[in-house]
Amino acid sequence: MCLAIPAQVIAISDAETAVVELGGIRKSISTALLDQVAVGDYVIVHVGYALERLNVAEAEATLRLFAELAASVAETPVPLA
Repeated sequence: MCLAIPAQVIAISDAETAVVELGGIRKSISTALLDQVAVGDYVIVHVGYALERLNVAEAEATLRLFAELAASVAETPVPLA
């Protein structure tokens, strides 16, 4: 199973590299698979590659779902074996 996450582009390093931020974590990623990426864009990131651009509403909705999931997991006690 693969998991790709939306992250916001905060800087363009060169023609095929950008810096994204998600939850305060910044990471340099490859943008070689996309035609154009601009600061402020949301992109789906998987193993260091931007795979697709997302519109802002879709990205924010997805990030809200991740936050809700994280909150519900944090509230659920895990039984010890």
